[in-house]
Amino acid sequence: MHKILPLAAFLVTAPAAAQGNPADNVSQERLRSDVERLVGFGTRHTLSEQDSDARGIGAARRWGEAQFRAASEACGGCLEIALPERVIQGNRVPEPTRLVNVVAIQRGSERPDEVVIVQGHIDSRVSDVADFTSDAPGANDNASGTALVLEAARVLSQNEYPTTIVYALLSGEEQGLYGGQLLADYAEEQGWTVKAVLNNDIVGGSCGSDGYCDDAHVRVFSEGPRADLTDAIRAAQRRNGGENDSPGRNISRWLDQLAEADPAGLDVRQIWRTDRMGRGGDQIPFLEKGYPAVRISVAVEDYDHQHQDLRVEDGVTYGDTIDEMDFAYLAKVTRFNVRALDALAQAPMPPAPTAEAAVQTFTEITWDEVPGAAGYTIWQRRTDEPYWREKPVIENVVATSAKLEGVRGDDWIFGVSARAADGTQSPIASAVPAGGFAPVAETQP
Repeated sequence: MHKILPLAAFLVTAPAAAQGNPADNVSQERLRSDVERLVGFGTRHTLSEQDSDARGIGAARRWGEAQFRAASEACGGCLEIALPERVIQGNRVPEPTRLVNVVAIQRGSERPDEVVIVQGHIDSRVSDVADFTSDAPGANDNASGTALVLEAARVLSQNEYPTTIVYALLSGEEQGLYGGQLLADYAEEQGWTVKAVLNNDIVGGSCGSDGYCDDAHVRVFSEGPRADLTDAIRAAQRRNGGENDSPGRNISRWLDQLAEADPAGLDVRQIWRTDRMGRGGDQIPFLEKGYPAVRISVAVEDYDHQHQDLRVEDGVTYGDTIDEMDFAYLAKVTRFNVRALDALAQAPMPPAPTAEAAVQTFTEITWDEVPGAAGYTIWQRRTDEPYWREKPVIENVVATSAKLEGVRGDDWIFGVSARAADGTQSPIASAVPAGGFAPVAETQP
């Protein structure tokens, strides 16, 4: 066994006091009620009417805004409501159209510009993406994700966190990820340090059109090589590794570990691609800016009941209707998100480590100090291992470097996580080119 010599003493802390988990307060009944209300708007197509109080995207987003305001009133005004908007036109938007996102911001008490975002798109569609008049109930795609975001806001706003949680209902996803682009631009304009984006899209069903069912898993999609790499960093990754160590990939691993700690919850099925084959979601505009983001979705999709006109053909019923949903499953996905948000909002940012091991029999790992970190943990795995090893190399390092004697770095991938004073661990950041969680553009001279 190799000898480990940290360059600093260890810090030992008592376990944090036991507290009730906010996920226990998630209500399946409220989730169902919210989905029913959203379906009741007839269509939420981005190009549908915006001025009606009863039908269309305008009525739906104003209702969502009202739910955020009610949650804020219940927590003494802890949520700030923002309505980022722009006029869009493009391939699926033939005429200039007003696009509005509904955003609730729960400011952190210590590091308010450090944020974690939970989002779902509120718009819906039928078979023809340009059809904005037909009924498009969009129950699973994506009233389910919208209801999840609203419920997360109701539950988590009862607590205070050192960092900020942003709850977002996005428009324009079906027309080309316009709402995701708008919010990613808004995050950049606000100067936010984005720790993680959890994009929830199609999270309320457990059976597919072929009769296959799975209510025990949830899928987490994550990119491999990050989208914002420069040619120089891409070349450095080819030489030194990092193709499987993007921030999003490490968030996926962290979520998998989080799920394993809850035997009564869902198991994570990590999908190591940015999104489903040939398709996309609102996490992608964040990835393109270099913000860590993943997509959370059902274990099995039902293609007969999404993106479909309401009809019966050859005895088969089509359409994204509420009777095809599994609200017990939606409640489990919501609890999973709430547990993740609760931990991410307490944890510091992951460090941005580097590893030096060329032509030497030891490895030196260094990183900059992270605001809010009481200590750091060093991890490793073989280059051909997909997951971080269960036991860390060193726990509770209080300096910002460590030396691993006898560890030849050529054979290993290293990572570092930051620990809050209460023991909450951040996701691991890999000590590879562009392994840190900041956009690449912010790290270049």
